[in-house]
Amino acid sequence: MKENDNCCCRFKKTPRSEETSRQLRNRINRIIGQLNGIQKMLDENRYCGDILTQISAVESALQNVGYIILEEHMQTCVIEEIRNGNNDIVAEAIELIKKLK
Repeated sequence: MKENDNCCCRFKKTPRSEETSRQLRNRINRIIGQLNGIQKMLDENRYCGDILTQISAVESALQNVGYIILEEHMQTCVIEEIRNGNNDIVAEAIELIKKLK
């Protein structure tokens, strides 16, 4: 594993806009609220179908956050790396897309 492969040590070169960061935080907070709601439903022994419906909603919301971040990644990080001559970034982007499916 190369040093750059460690995601905990990498940062974006182009910062996210305040608006994008705010929107992502709001979406994540909403997802956290939905997860807390599912936990409460479990504690209350609620109907399985209702819980599964809420799980589906959380999965969809989380996937949408992923799509927003992927789009931003493609428009900033990937383009910057290609301009800097790093064509390997395309393979990384493809792997990220596969993970997000």
